Amino acid sequence: MAERANNFPPLPKFVKIKPCFYQNIEEEIPGPHQLLVHRVYILWMMYSGTLSVNLIGCIAWWAGGGGATNFGFALLWLILFCPCSYTCWFRPLYKAFRADSSFNFMAFFFVFFLQCVLALIQAIGIPGWGTCGWIATVLFFSQNVGSAIVMLITTLLFTLVTALMALVLIKVHRLYRGGGGSMQRAQEEWSTGMWKSAPVREAGFNAVAQTAQGPSLPQYPTAVPSYPDNSHW
Repeated sequence: MAERANNFPPLPKFVKIKPCFYQNIEEEIPGPHQLLVHRVYILWMMYSGTLSVNLIGCIAWWAGGGGATNFGFALLWLILFCPCSYTCWFRPLYKAFRADSSFNFMAFFFVFFLQCVLALIQAIGIPGWGTCGWIATVLFFSQNVGSAIVMLITTLLFTLVTALMALVLIKVHRLYRGGGGSMQRAQEEWSTGMWKSAPVREAGFNAVAQTAQGPSLPQYPTAVPSYPDNSHW
């Protein structure tokens, strides 16, 4: 079978750095869960966008008389959390639904819970931490209204993203538990090394997808994961 070329992040051809991941939700994720994975991907983009807007808010904060420390931290959070959030919680969720991996589900739950806590702290907005949250914004209204309004936009975005992250965490947990997932399954995958042997878990995924034109892309199981979805989101 022909190897798939990595396509994420989508970088211009003149850049020497090549994409690190292959991502194709329509091809790799079972149909019933494609919408959820799409939404989580959009949530990751929203969070990355919020960090970008936060940088602008911290510039306005600085211009209005705030400290430069907030701008420095905001830049650090943007550079650090955009790639780390994709790698540490979106990719585990993607692989979990792709190959019915309990280990990846557990990795997602652990990291994403910490992400929710972090997003909540960012929404609160402790001064000096580089985020335009509620405390920092409300206190700054008495100093510079124009800058505070720009900061308020970031605050509202952080609040929205935090709420959506909490909903995603609840939704995925219900799906996983409803499908018979458990910590024991994750421990079995860890002890047997199955969690890092993607070809072994995914060997049965769409085995009939060979075409008459020659070898096709590696395929993935159609029968797994099977998680009942009894709620609307």
